[in-house]
Amino acid sequence: MLLPNLNMISFKLIKRIILVFLVFTSLKSFSYHFNLGNEDFFGVKTVVIDAGHGGTDPGCHGAIANEKDVCLSISLKLGKYIEENFKDVTVIYTRKTDVFIPLYERAKIANKAKADLFICVHANANDNKAAFGSETYVLGLHKSEANLKVAQRENSSIFLEDDYKTTYEDFDPNSPESYITMTLMQSAYLEQSLLFASKVQTQFTERVGRKNRGVKQAGYLVLHQTSMPSVLIETGFLTNVEEEKFLNSEIGQDYMASAIFRAFKEYKSELEVKSEQPKPKLAPQENEAKVEESVIKKEDKKKDKKDKKNEAVEEGVVFKVQIATSSVKTDLKPENFKGVEGVGLYEAGGLYRYTVGNEKSMGAANILQLQLRNKGFEDAFIVAFKDGKRIPISEAIKLQ
Repeated sequence: MLLPNLNMISFKLIKRIILVFLVFTSLKSFSYHFNLGNEDFFGVKTVVIDAGHGGTDPGCHGAIANEKDVCLSISLKLGKYIEENFKDVTVIYTRKTDVFIPLYERAKIANKAKADLFICVHANANDNKAAFGSETYVLGLHKSEANLKVAQRENSSIFLEDDYKTTYEDFDPNSPESYITMTLMQSAYLEQSLLFASKVQTQFTERVGRKNRGVKQAGYLVLHQTSMPSVLIETGFLTNVEEEKFLNSEIGQDYMASAIFRAFKEYKSELEVKSEQPKPKLAPQENEAKVEESVIKKEDKKKDKKDKKNEAVEEGVVFKVQIATSSVKTDLKPENFKGVEGVGLYEAGGLYRYTVGNEKSMGAANILQLQLRNKGFEDAFIVAFKDGKRIPISEAIKLQ
């Protein structure tokens, strides 16, 4: 009875290895051409606005509204705000009418234009009619079943495309394994995507009064193929009666578009201020992070054996965000760390180092790092551990 199970496990393992190999060697249709030579430019001169679904693909729907119509209206209003207020920004729409555009074609439009930002506008749905609120996604491996279901629903548009199996390298929107393979390629623009996504959510909450469902990660095909900072915005649930009324109304659509515009305005301004300033040789957190890496090997020799026994060892690879370093041990109370709860402590190089989080992926750690920087820990940086032992970030990523 054991043999069939072992064969099944081996087959799955071999299949996974083959899929990973194909991602890194083939990539015929999923072509990547990141503009890495343009790293020093922080401005936003071209933005692509993508109204989800369209034509024969209505998207989700409520009692009175279709997703494709709500998306298009908000997208056109958003584009108009940008065009009227920023004459130096070129706005490109993947669609301005009720037509069907394949997912790969949407990303192709953005890549061809060498866009600096890709904004994909959608509306949500849920079997639970009480679900409501807005959430913004960046590319990454889903952390929950709910995130996976949203991605599966949005990605299912490929079934309406001709010969989609060839175009998307046999990607199956309903296969969790396909998402694991797809997200092995790390986004070169994750931090900027997270920055814009967080600003969108803040505007939705503070200016429009929407429930903040947070910045999340999931495997969206349309984000996977873009070569610039990209987000997918789920503006709200059409399956919720009250939220559907709001999103289907002229004033509701205007509020949502203006909120995204304000997030864009903040994002653009922030990046261009950085662009105008002389680029520092090494940012403070990068400097400290490098010093941290250099003392990793020395830590274990100097570590007190008694302390090691008392520590709760975390199994496997985990990522944390380091927020402070001190020569004097500080009580791990929230009030000592700007109200942040769950602060941990480890010693290295004769100093006490304080961390937050216990993330299983680099993407999740990036989100946490951004949140902590927004709370005032501007020099926060990511550190990695394996079985309770500090290891370099590069090694942690390889182990994963």
